[in-house]
Order: sequence, then structure tokens, then C-alpha cells
Amino acid sequence: MLNRSYLAVHVVNVRRALCLLYRDIAEVIHIENGQFANYDFRTWCELSVLRWELERSEQDEFIRTVAFPLQVPRVVRLMRYDRMPQTTVRFNRRNLFARDDHRCQYCGKRFATSQLSIDHVVPRSRGGTTSWDNVVCCCLRCNAKKGGRTPEEARMRLLKRPVRPHSNPHFLAKLRQPRYQMWQAFVGRLTGEREQSA
Repeated sequence: MLNRSYLAVHVVNVRRALCLLYRDIAEVIHIENGQFANYDFRTWCELSVLRWELERSEQDEFIRTVAFPLQVPRVVRLMRYDRMPQTTVRFNRRNLFARDDHRCQYCGKRFATSQLSIDHVVPRSRGGTTSWDNVVCCCLRCNAKKGGRTPEEARMRLLKRPVRPHSNPHFLAKLRQPRYQMWQAFVGRLTGEREQSA
């Protein structure tokens, strides 16, 4: 979802996006032949029917209504919302695991969420804080092996130094999926610059 100035402010589900469109609070932004096109709800419905009949692609998703198919919009723009996007990422388990790609930062293997834990690089017993730059995703085995020691004391190496992410890790994961490629036009360059500077 974009604000009135075309800045990405939030990720919303399809139901919320369609409600905003139907109530004329938002419009669909679609890229066609390298050009931006804006559509209100009625026009988007008409275009969806044409796309369904003539030029569907594998990346397009449709909702079947009683009367017609409706293409799921990838980007909507709020007509009257001027606020700026949130710049801080909330510290929680979900975002931490996404930042580290569900990969143990000691052994390098990927695990399901239920098989992961949080490890304090500098243990809390030694004054380590629960913050982005002192906490990593860790498998249960490596966490037990490390115990209350630092990685150096346990003779374990971190894959990468923990840092505060500049963009929401879940959002960045979605950007890598082909169906959300259109988002790159609004946030891809910005998040790429932020990742390189981190």
C-alpha cells in the first residue's frame, strides 16, 4: 500500500485492499509496458474480466466472484493518506528468524521455527542485551553447545555479525518472489541501497 505520494507505507492483505478500492479510498497502481496506470474499482473490475479472457499470466491471481473474475491487485495507493512509512523494525522472534533466513548462525543449517531458538552472542549473565546487535537465530543443538559462553570461548564462529535491519525482513523476502516483482518499482531500489550500506 502506497501513500498519496507513492511511498510504500504498509503491506495489506487482499481483502483489505479490495475494501479500500470499493470504498474509493484507494486506487490500483499497475505497471503496463513500463508505464504506471491508475485504476478505480469499476475500471479495475472491467480490466480484470478482459485479462481473465485474453492475457492471464502465471503470476496473476484472480478471485472468482459470483458475477466475474477479479484480479488481485499488487499495489494500491491511498488517495488521502500523507504519512511517511515506518522506519524502524520491531524486535521480535518472527522478524529475527526472518532476518537470519531461519538459518542457525553457527552451523549454517536452515530449520523450522519450532527447531530454532534465540541466542545472545554476549550472554545475558555477562551483561549482554536482548537487541538486534547481540541476538542471533540458533538451532537447539548449537545453543546447548554454546551454553553461557561467548562464541570465542565455545570455539564457535558466527556466520555473520548481527545487525539491526533497516527494512522489514518479511517484506524483503516477499520482494524476491516473482509475483511481487511490481513492488520493486516502489521500494526495491531503496531497500537495496539500505542493505548495501548496512
